[in-house]
Parts: sequence; structure tokens; C-alpha cells
Amino acid sequence: MNAEEQRRRDLGDFLKTRREQLVRADLGLPPVGGRRTSGLRREEISYLSDVSVTWYTWLEQGRDIHPSRQVLDAVARTLRLSAAEHTYLMSLAGYTAPKPAAAPVAVTAPASVQRLLDSFPDFPAYAIGPDWGVLGWNAPFAALYPNITTVQVTDRNMLWLVFTDPYLRELMPDWEVASRRFLREFRAEIGPRLGEEPWSDLVARLLRTSEPFRVCWESHDVEGFTSRVRMFRHPSVGDLQVELHRVIPCDHPDLRLLIYTPVLTTDAPARLRRLAGAAAPPATSPG
Repeated sequence: MNAEEQRRRDLGDFLKTRREQLVRADLGLPPVGGRRTSGLRREEISYLSDVSVTWYTWLEQGRDIHPSRQVLDAVARTLRLSAAEHTYLMSLAGYTAPKPAAAPVAVTAPASVQRLLDSFPDFPAYAIGPDWGVLGWNAPFAALYPNITTVQVTDRNMLWLVFTDPYLRELMPDWEVASRRFLREFRAEIGPRLGEEPWSDLVARLLRTSEPFRVCWESHDVEGFTSRVRMFRHPSVGDLQVELHRVIPCDHPDLRLLIYTPVLTTDAPARLRRLAGAAAPPATSPG
């Protein structure tokens, strides 16, 4: 059996097991033979999915057919697949993951993400959502950038803050270069959603407010994120050379965790320890 045959077989076996695990009453169906309360017939799946019985049977049998994304989406809905199961089904059929359902933009990080941020006692770290709103941070980050604790929630967006907060401009001696790099990354990541809210609202506000943003935005430059050395000029501990890293939690793929670690060939480790020592205890729920 070659890899393609194995993939079709796995797809068929997956559909069969999910079909047999369904509770008939959950779909408004009576028991089979007055006793069997779980599992649906292939004919019932095909009817509820608006797919021919022959086509669905061939799917479970691992036949060499090529179901459309629409057919698989319909079957996934009938089988009540979870998001992970739906993604797995599409991957077996050779498709990319289904587009996730739209969800309200969060204003705080999940508790597990906040605990992860707080687990870095010496390294400034924060989390941003899909619109680049800052959802959580740890005590060292608040010591590095104190304004994050007082800014209005509606303005607690990293792109907005970089282009509008004078404190950040002073904190970043390379602001002219770093802000442009930041915007290029934002545009590369957000691209297809720029016409949707809240991204369109954010861009419109910045176009009205910041001339540097307006100039950079009109260039249409894009660049993917890479870990890199950053420089901060902090009023209390002086110059900090740090490396910026970004982590995506597997269970929250719409979030980005940004972590600053010291450049070990400099005195940044000692300066970060001084910064962390002066930091207030982390808030359990920033926001």
C-alpha cells in the first residue's frame, strides 16, 4: 500500500469511527431497531450532508475519488467534528485547514497564557491578539514600558502605541527604523484582513493621527517576522541589548507571545535583573 492509498484508507476509517460515535438522539433520530442509540447509517449521513449515498460510501471505503472542500465541510458538520477533527479531515483529503469561525477580539490573555508570561521573572514578555492588541504582560515588561499599565484598553494596541506614544519613541533609540520594521511585519501578517474590522478601524485612526505612519503605510512594504537584536534606552537602567523572540501557543494560535532575552555578550543580563528587581508584582488580570 502506497502513501496515497494509506491516506485514503485513514480518511475512510476516520469517517467511519466518527459516524459510529454519534448519539442518534442528538441529531433528532430514533434508536435503530428500538434499542441502538448510537451510530448513524451511511444513508443517514449522506442525507443529512446532502451527499449521494454512493459518494459517501466510497469515501469510507477509501476509493480513489476527490471530494470537494464543500462536500467535506458538509460531512464535518453532520458528524459534529471538533475544530481539530475538521482540520485533520481536510488534511487527509489534501486541503488546508478550514477557516476558523469569527470570534470576538479578546481584551485579556487566557489565564494559562498569563501564567506563562509570569513564568519569566527576568525577561520582559507580553502577548498580542490577532489585531495586535496587547492582551497580557509580565512585571518586567511593565517595568520596561510602564505606560502599558495605564493606557486605555481601546488604545492598548502595539501598533498604535509604537506610532503615538512619545515614551516608546524615547525608549527605542532606533525608532525610525524599528517602527517601519514593525509596520512591515503588521502588514505582512494582517494583509487579507485589512478591509475588516477592527483592522480597518485601527489603520484609519493611525492614518488620521500619525504622519510617520501615513508615510510608511503608503509604501506598501511587507516583511515577515524574524528574531533579532533590539536596543532599548531605559531611563533607570540605561541601554539594554536584547533579543526579540516570538512564540505562538499551540492551543491559542491567534495569539503571539513576544519575549525579550538579554544579549549575553553585553551587560544586559545584569541590567535586566535590576529592572526586574524594581518591577511591581504582575497583575493577575491586566485590563
